[in-house]
Amino acid sequence: MSGWMQLAYLLAAVLFIVGLKRLSHPATARRGNTISAVGMLIAIVTTLLDQQILSVELIVLGGVLGSGAGLWMARAVPMTAMPQMVGILNGFGGGASLLVAAAEWHRLVQTGEQLPVDIAVTIYASTLIGAVTFSGSMIAAAKLQELVPGRAVGFPGQHPINLMLVVALLAAGIYLTVGPDHPELFLALNAGALLLGILLVIPIGGADMPVVISLLNSYSGLAAASTGFVIRNPGLIITGALVGASGIILTQIMCKAMNRSLLNVLFGGFGAAASGGAGTDARTAALTARGVREVTVEDAALLLAFARSVIIIPGYGLAVSQGQHQVRELADLLEKRGVSVKYGIHPVAGRMPGHMNVLLAEANVSYDKLFDMEQINPEFAHTDVALVIGANDVVNPAARNTPSSPLFGMPILAVDQAANVVVMKRSMNPGFAGVENELFYDRKTAMLFGNAKDSLLRLIAEVKTA
Repeated sequence: MSGWMQLAYLLAAVLFIVGLKRLSHPATARRGNTISAVGMLIAIVTTLLDQQILSVELIVLGGVLGSGAGLWMARAVPMTAMPQMVGILNGFGGGASLLVAAAEWHRLVQTGEQLPVDIAVTIYASTLIGAVTFSGSMIAAAKLQELVPGRAVGFPGQHPINLMLVVALLAAGIYLTVGPDHPELFLALNAGALLLGILLVIPIGGADMPVVISLLNSYSGLAAASTGFVIRNPGLIITGALVGASGIILTQIMCKAMNRSLLNVLFGGFGAAASGGAGTDARTAALTARGVREVTVEDAALLLAFARSVIIIPGYGLAVSQGQHQVRELADLLEKRGVSVKYGIHPVAGRMPGHMNVLLAEANVSYDKLFDMEQINPEFAHTDVALVIGANDVVNPAARNTPSSPLFGMPILAVDQAANVVVMKRSMNPGFAGVENELFYDRKTAMLFGNAKDSLLRLIAEVKTA
């Protein structure tokens, strides 16, 4: 590799790191994305000039088709389906690594020589991780799209079966590394890895999807880094390592926000059943007997219009209704009346990391009004109204009050400490975790039932005349 190509890859790596740094803050995220894109363009052009793999015509055709598909997805996919799209893109990354490693294996085997150990190890690592990432991401996307059950789906002996499959795949990789090449065994290795990805994600409940998506994102980076060693491309190694490391860090942040270990997320089967035990059932029965208090749109509008401070807590229900623009309009009206309006964002609200931040950014909500859980929780005790829009598990006091609840120990937004709570929700159905929400039965809570966007439009109309 010539000196200028090495410098080009180094420049691309620097741009990736600078871009990632700027992505860490909402105010600089767009510029960070642009900087990273420039780095990727430099890496791609350098690789094409270095490798001379395909004809120019095929490269241009692939670029046009890929760019067209990306542009279509960016414009056509609604915010509610963004987690699914992220899951699919993670899968495409893993699938690409799988195909590149398999193609390189085929090319080297055709020479009739024994694969060098270092190349063989990276090829089998790429195929294993890439295949698991591809099939696991497709299942995660299907769960989010409700094409397969979103709950945790367990089966007898799932953990021993998964363990035996992992051992068998590792044994096949070792045998292929030190022994003769067997195309049938290599195909079996790929098929087994695809099956493993399915078996690993199927038992994970929908409430854990934000963690799973960030973990699969890390897998796609590790697969890419391994493939970089296969084809000896430093740009791919650096890019994959950065993606893998950032994905693992994000996964740890998400697990901390749920007060659960990664092993518990992957193997705990959380969400397989809605009931959390006899203690939870008894408490739920007592709360249900107390009943809920409904509020009219008119009364809710008056409560908001004459409050001094309001904290808005967005959730997946807001994304489903596509009501983010109406939320911003309502907040603007309240601020014109002198009301202090802030947004409380839970790390795992929605169906992917940062889902609510992206949703509100689409409605041009100012970044300085978005507050993380640690920042906003101390303010609830001094807040007149907490307006919960479509959020459920992340505001459930059972995580703090009920030791027998599956949510117990999970950090939540302290909504129940506000003077008044208005919950906008379609029905009394529990959230993705399948756990009854104790907040709904709190004496300070008033339920405003209906589609979030429709209710927001009616609230806006009422606040204007208040």
